[in-house]
Amino acid sequence: QVQVVESGGGLVQPGGSLRLSCAASGFRLDYYAIGWFRQAPGKEREGVSCISNNDGSTYYSDSVKGRFTISRDNAKNTVYLQMNSLKPEDTAVYYCATARNLYSVGWTEVEQYDYWGQGTQVTVSS
Repeated sequence: QVQVVESGGGLVQPGGSLRLSCAASGFRLDYYAIGWFRQAPGKEREGVSCISNNDGSTYYSDSVKGRFTISRDNAKNTVYLQMNSLKPEDTAVYYCATARNLYSVGWTEVEQYDYWGQGTQVTVSS
């Protein structure tokens, strides 16, 4: 069964850090581009970061650039999102998703992604 599962969310104070994990089962994650998205209540799902499956290029939204880092561990079949200097506006459910053939210019487009995890809640609050 093809599946991706996110973990690592939680409650953190402003300025704190979390590392999210996206683990795959049933397929090799390194064959896919992986995107991280988030959705806050009442808002549309937005692209946060992406890592390509060919040359390892990484992409970030302006709102997280310089604070978040995406990376792969192919041996563990896992992609990570390291989130530093967290802000209350980062509060959302975070999802990872796979894209077999990603058009990198449109990496934030949800339609490009095939498999989605169930999401993990990140809450930034004092």
